[in-house]
Amino acid sequence: MDRLLKAARASGSLNLSNRSLREIPNEVYRSLDSVEDGEKWWEAVELQKLIVAHNNIKVLKEDLRNLPQLTVLNVSHNKLTELPAAIGELPALKSLDVSFNSIQQLPDEIGSAISLVKIDCSHNQLKELPTSLGRCVGLSDLKASNNSITSLPEDMVNCSKLSKLDVEANKITMLSDNLIASWTQLTELNASKNFLSSIPESIGCLSRIIRLDLHQNRISSVPSSITGCCSLVEFYMGNNALSTLPAEIGTLSHLGTFDLHSNQLKEYPVEACKLRLSVLDLSNNSLTGLAPELGEMTTLRKLLLTGNPLRTLRSSLVSGPTQALLRYLRSRLPQSEEAENTTTSKVDVITMATRLSITSKELSLEGLGLSAVPSQVWESGEVVKVDLSRNSIQELPVELSSCTSLNTLILSRNKIKEWPGAIFKTLPNLLSLKLESNSLGQIPSDGFQAIPMLQVLDLSGNAASLPEHPPFSSLPHLQELYLRQMQIYEVPSEILSLQNLRILDLSRNSLQSIPLGFKNLTSLVEFDLSDNNISALPAELGFLEPSLQVLRLDGNPLRSIRRTILDRGTKAVLTYLKDKITDL
Repeated sequence: MDRLLKAARASGSLNLSNRSLREIPNEVYRSLDSVEDGEKWWEAVELQKLIVAHNNIKVLKEDLRNLPQLTVLNVSHNKLTELPAAIGELPALKSLDVSFNSIQQLPDEIGSAISLVKIDCSHNQLKELPTSLGRCVGLSDLKASNNSITSLPEDMVNCSKLSKLDVEANKITMLSDNLIASWTQLTELNASKNFLSSIPESIGCLSRIIRLDLHQNRISSVPSSITGCCSLVEFYMGNNALSTLPAEIGTLSHLGTFDLHSNQLKEYPVEACKLRLSVLDLSNNSLTGLAPELGEMTTLRKLLLTGNPLRTLRSSLVSGPTQALLRYLRSRLPQSEEAENTTTSKVDVITMATRLSITSKELSLEGLGLSAVPSQVWESGEVVKVDLSRNSIQELPVELSSCTSLNTLILSRNKIKEWPGAIFKTLPNLLSLKLESNSLGQIPSDGFQAIPMLQVLDLSGNAASLPEHPPFSSLPHLQELYLRQMQIYEVPSEILSLQNLRILDLSRNSLQSIPLGFKNLTSLVEFDLSDNNISALPAELGFLEPSLQVLRLDGNPLRSIRRTILDRGTKAVLTYLKDKITDL
């Protein structure tokens, strides 16, 4: 112990985990008073990090106040029944972990620890949270799962920086409208396994929410305001009492996983068939048929339908491969009525779009079968967004060079063969460029230098476009990069220099391994590695938790992670990887 305390006086950190301690040694509370002969007392530092997890400690003494510089305190997995009031006399405390104890009440004084950023009080015997938590205005991560909490204190409206809230497995009957409306920074909310009967209307205020887990409650409807959750990627509503879904669900353009199992749904709305889902769980509902439009959800890799009284589909289709079912549903779509009254001619559509662009500053000529863009559409050189997707355009019109205010250019699904570098040089404000599914030849080694401010780049489906060493370092502001279906065999090293990257899509390639350097991309929120040849992941990926919210791994021959862990989602996988590092 003396050796450990001496090291702690030099480093400011003390770890006494797994030592069968029944109490924290008194020397810990007065570590600076124990400077031994031969130690340079003037170099000793006060304790800043104290970890005493996995012991048999029953009491924390009020002497805790003697450690005013403490920033991290971890007393998880012990036998505590209460916390001392002195917890409020730790002005520097940022992280407090008291999980897996038998604590029945958190002291009101905890609200005086105003530097707190992270609190984990899960797996205790709490019936409520103190109202004083509202004074911890910097709180960003609160985990209070597996307790007996019945409601959340209204004073927590002041915790406006809250980004992660986990109150799974409690007895909460209602989430207040005011609380949800005040937590606009939330990216993850887990209120599963409670007694909720409704979702508050203010849920639409959570524009940054990525993961919303409300499974195993008593919720009977989803409010139409859900359309405001525009960043939502994972939505878990299984084991509730839903009988219908609002049409607005179809506006959630980032939604990838939608779990609706064990509800009372009689139909899946046609509007929701616009979603680009990877996983849709409709098992154990009351569906008697499926809309043919569901067949157009070609991104679906897993569609679960067992336990429904489906009468219009053969059982072999329902239990067979998802893609076969989708093909069948597509075959049931009514053939588009010939030429659909071509009274609204292409010329009329172009004329209307041109007029609208003068006031809206946005020009959309999507899906008109154009091989060239008529010169008359460029009446306004002030457009900020141009959508020319789903046409047959082979090269960009020179008139585009006059649109110096342009920040978004969508060219997906055309026939562009050469990188239009000359035109890009004339677009200094370009922030978003989408070139998915063209016929691009190899991009010049200096190709990205013309668009240095770019934040979004989609090159998916252009297999021959990337040079041997893609110059991604020329795009320091890049936040979203999509490289689906590019026949990539190893991750381009320059991607690892993109410190602002939030979304990276490398799905449907031939990757066999993931570089350790990804642990440094600490801004990464969404990482898609599905449908590759990856058999193992570097444990260091665990360092991306909690910033990484979505890690897609479907369609890989992963052997190093058990299927039960993979099925539990991103958080479980990252925790598993992080634990591997600890074990090592």
